[in-house]
Amino acid sequence: MRVVTCHEAELALAERPAPTPAPGQLVLDVERCGICGSDLHARRHCDELADVMVETGYEDFMRSEQEVVFGHELYGRVAGHGAKTPRKRLPEGTPVVALPLVRQAGGVHVLGLSAAAPGAYAEQVLVQEALALEVPNGLGPDHAVLTEPMAVGWHAVRRSEVGKRSVAIVIGCGPVGLAVISLLKAKGVRRIIASDLSPGRRALATACGAHVVVDPVKDSPYASAEEHGHLVSMPAAVELAMGTVEKLGKLPVPWWHFWRALEVTGLATPKAPVVFECVGVPGMIDGIIAGAPLFSRVVVVGVCMGADQVRPALAVNKEIDLRFVVGYTPLEFRDTLHMLADGEVDASPMVTGTVGLAGVERAFDALADPEVHAKILIDPKSQSEDVIAT
Repeated sequence: MRVVTCHEAELALAERPAPTPAPGQLVLDVERCGICGSDLHARRHCDELADVMVETGYEDFMRSEQEVVFGHELYGRVAGHGAKTPRKRLPEGTPVVALPLVRQAGGVHVLGLSAAAPGAYAEQVLVQEALALEVPNGLGPDHAVLTEPMAVGWHAVRRSEVGKRSVAIVIGCGPVGLAVISLLKAKGVRRIIASDLSPGRRALATACGAHVVVDPVKDSPYASAEEHGHLVSMPAAVELAMGTVEKLGKLPVPWWHFWRALEVTGLATPKAPVVFECVGVPGMIDGIIAGAPLFSRVVVVGVCMGADQVRPALAVNKEIDLRFVVGYTPLEFRDTLHMLADGEVDASPMVTGTVGLAGVERAFDALADPEVHAKILIDPKSQSEDVIAT
């Protein structure tokens, strides 16, 4: 079968034997595979990230000297079952998506990011039957394949604990940022502010549901903070605390009793936005800490591949809540698929092109220009070596 391999940062079309499923596994005929930003980064920075993964206890992340088949955003049809794998639940021909984890080579590996688990830049791929989900409601390949990246956005939104009345600020409108915006909209968040240098990405952010779109060169995404009741300076926070005590002190009972009641109802908690960092380059986290209002919750979704630096004293004095997120749970993955299939989330603006296996390297080059493409899908059956705009 045809596959696309990555070796020493070089992408090449190659032939490999068709995969044989082990017990508990399925073979899928791949119909779509998304090119993820993680693939773009791993192509040139996998050794750096592999060193980080070793510190987490995982030693099989891809290395540049290995020949790896990328692809963890996948949609396909069941083409075969491993031994002792139930056939009635997902018979041959069933359209499925799957969490990109597979038991292989003595461990659990992420498809497409380990030499032990070849991914879906291929005509066929192995997945775990237990992690495969039938695609409901006739959801088409170009939308169903977005389950994985959209699940990343759903996990970030859930971990952020953003409320419908909160102000959400999304920094960076690449595929990750667009997924976050789409899921914020699905959650019913009433004020979504998006910021990106690219006019093309800003247009996609609007299409995905952002209410306000900002060019950070001209305007700050935090410019309306005071209008939303957010505190933007330490003196303002101190004045609020002192003024509240003075006002409550005029009541006939001790002020602290009222303050406790306000805490129970949440009224004593200062309003603050939830900021999603979706860029993943050095300096972004510190820039958000510097620019965001006091008490902001910052959710780091973008993966910075290198070392970064922040000023803890600034974050401390602004009492910034900093959270890092990765991936999603199996339930979040399942729920994302059904939100797409039920029309609760429209991820279609994200898809800007398709390409055959022979054109993957050109697709990687095209994705370097944010004005041209956001998400390119691979169709292994296509013979096109050029990216076809959708």
